Amino acid sequence: MSKTVTLRLDDEVYGLFLEAAKAENRPLSNLIETAALSRIREQQFVDDAEMSEISANENLLKRLQKGAREAKLGKGRFVD
Repeated sequence: MSKTVTLRLDDEVYGLFLEAAKAENRPLSNLIETAALSRIREQQFVDDAEMSEISANENLLKRLQKGAREAKLGKGRFVD
């Protein structure tokens, strides 16, 4: 079930959003939803360059593997 959200934008930002939505021939709400989801997904995953950097860091990989093993065993605790 969809939800309604009120969003306050200044006139300039609203105009930019509206112009972009019209250019793509879609509703303003769809443009905002799609842009927000894209940004969230972008932040949740690493890009190829970042993944290469992680994969090259042996110390980090060992710590990640150790943490994964300990999590499976229920050791430690999660911190917010």
